[in-house]
Amino acid sequence: MHKERRCEMFKAGLHYINKTLNVERLLTISTILFIIIAWFVVTKYNIFSDVIVPSPQKVLHSFFEILQNGYKENSLLKHLGDSMMRLLSSFFLVIVTAIPLGLVSGYNSKIRAVLDPLIEFYRPLPPLAYYTLLVLWMGIDNASKIALLYLAGFAPVYIACMSGVEKIKQDYILGAYTLGANKKQVFFHVIFPACLPDIFVGLRTAIGVSYTTLVAAEMVAAVTGIGWMVLDASKFLRSDIIFVGIFIMGITGMLLDQILLWIETKVVPWKGQE
Repeated sequence: MHKERRCEMFKAGLHYINKTLNVERLLTISTILFIIIAWFVVTKYNIFSDVIVPSPQKVLHSFFEILQNGYKENSLLKHLGDSMMRLLSSFFLVIVTAIPLGLVSGYNSKIRAVLDPLIEFYRPLPPLAYYTLLVLWMGIDNASKIALLYLAGFAPVYIACMSGVEKIKQDYILGAYTLGANKKQVFFHVIFPACLPDIFVGLRTAIGVSYTTLVAAEMVAAVTGIGWMVLDASKFLRSDIIFVGIFIMGITGMLLDQILLWIETKVVPWKGQE
């Protein structure tokens, strides 16, 4: 009797979840369709100038033209590849530095006292405010661009890791010590796994912040990159190419975020479970 009751409750729960997901999917599709239809209507009746809001047909035509012929003597794949190289290189550096420093800072108040003032000082600064210094120190090649993206992504991951450590219940740490664990074992077997959900939140935030800084990073002495393409097109009022670049950055940004989400489901399967 109890088993039958539990089965009925389980089936009812699955039905509710499926119904909710279907409604959410329908809302998502409806929102996208509404935006596309509104875009068609606005451009069809010339509510705004074509320079300000190009038609979907013009944007699509520009995309296929760039896909076939490239932009300013470089293929679209070259522009996208160079941007991804700069972005992912900086993101790798963020992973190998911000995660350990954030965890150690959350675990050790003395290290936090040293690092916190430096990070809190530069974190609110606009990237362009110190980009000139990076160019002076590191040159106009990719090093200064990667450094700018790295600094943009470092702070979110560092803060997320430090916050994750501070949220851990002391009972877990004290329980590990009671069972005979040393500090190293507590750090790697209690603190680090408990912080993984916060780490992934920080990584997802960092990849987004770094991507938004990409245009600024490709402003100086760049001849390739999606950000540079958007910036260069703006000089000639080519809003259709600007839209193409924005769509490419938006879609690739969403793909990168989905990859991080997929990795998170594999690495942190217990997230959200009681």
